[in-house]
Amino acid sequence: MDTPVPKPVLTTNKLAISDIRAALAAGFSDFRRAPAFGLFFGLIFSVVGILIFMQMVVWGSSYWVLPIAAGFPLIGPFVAVGLYEVSRRIETGAPLDWAEILGVIKGEGRRQIPSLAFVALFFFLIWVYLAHLIFALSFGLKPLTNVMSSYDILLSSEGLTMLFAGTIVGAGLAFLLFAITVIAAPLLLDQDIDVVTAMITSFQTVTGNLPVMLIWAAVIGVLTGLAMLPLFLGMVVIFPVLGHASWHLY
Repeated sequence: MDTPVPKPVLTTNKLAISDIRAALAAGFSDFRRAPAFGLFFGLIFSVVGILIFMQMVVWGSSYWVLPIAAGFPLIGPFVAVGLYEVSRRIETGAPLDWAEILGVIKGEGRRQIPSLAFVALFFFLIWVYLAHLIFALSFGLKPLTNVMSSYDILLSSEGLTMLFAGTIVGAGLAFLLFAITVIAAPLLLDQDIDVVTAMITSFQTVTGNLPVMLIWAAVIGVLTGLAMLPLFLGMVVIFPVLGHASWHLY
């Protein structure tokens, strides 16, 4: 009878602010060493962002926003896996072969990454529902107003209430999703474990290094916000740098 292969014993390390700086420096270094891969994966996210912007502001086809926006949590883990694999190959000196790297992404589609993608999608759908609920509770029976064309309603008492409640709820959901995925995604690529174990390990790592990981979350948020300003074009560079850096922080 075959002897069962023991599961790896997972341990978490203590992190310092210097680890974030080192991870960002290594992430930028990886992007410079393999720019074609970074630009390719970053362009995917940039295109999705541009499509959302065009649907909402230019074309006014808001009914397409939800299905397109859902692409972010669905494709995000797979795109990130490509960046993690590039960084891993740079570390080990393995060749940066397009077919092999894309093959790793395809192979992850039959393992645990799809489960992580659907967890992210689940959080996204919860946020969409809660956002609609907060809007309805804030404005009550008043006529439905398009916020995108009437920004002044955000300065009303109802608008400020909506913004405050939405920020609190959105921040809570964002933190929870960040906590269970930030380490889980690279961990699933690196170790043969199940998605639940990966998410628990990620959550324990975040809570065990809360000040540092909150700073890392803020860095991701700020850089992503800046990347979105020039019509999402900054994502072409910012996303791969953050992806590579996430691998090194892991």
